[in-house]
Amino acid sequence: MPIAIEDFTSELFEIFDETFEHVQGIYLDRGTSLFETLDTISAEEASIPVSASCATIAAQVAHVRFYLEVLEGYMLNKPIAKVDWKEIWRTVSVVTPEEWEASKALLKETYQRIRSLMKSLATWDGENEIAGALAILVHTAYHLGEIRQALCVVKHSET
Repeated sequence: MPIAIEDFTSELFEIFDETFEHVQGIYLDRGTSLFETLDTISAEEASIPVSASCATIAAQVAHVRFYLEVLEGYMLNKPIAKVDWKEIWRTVSVVTPEEWEASKALLKETYQRIRSLMKSLATWDGENEIAGALAILVHTAYHLGEIRQALCVVKHSET
């Protein structure tokens, strides 16, 4: 039996909201959505690598934003040029307070643009809409977990 599009999108947007903005009690603890978590992190904390071979939280945030942009193109059926997934990990580390605020704002703008794109879809019949939306959720949830685990190290290292 097919799933009604309204049922699918209602659930999808609730999980998007929980992942990025406001915990609904679906799978996260109160106050642990991506943007709520990022609001607790200073530029100094975002610049601390978790270990000698791990990225900073600033790199995690830049990577999530980059991934969202790539998947936005995928959902719009735009040809995707060769993507250097490792560039951010090589180039983003220490951020100033201004750079950190700008990075968080750019992530939020990108998220809001994609959310608007998804809300504007009359149907989800194309090849890439459902796959793109689910990939964004899964990928972002993974990196939210990485960021929250990094905070255990970063916040502990300051004391």
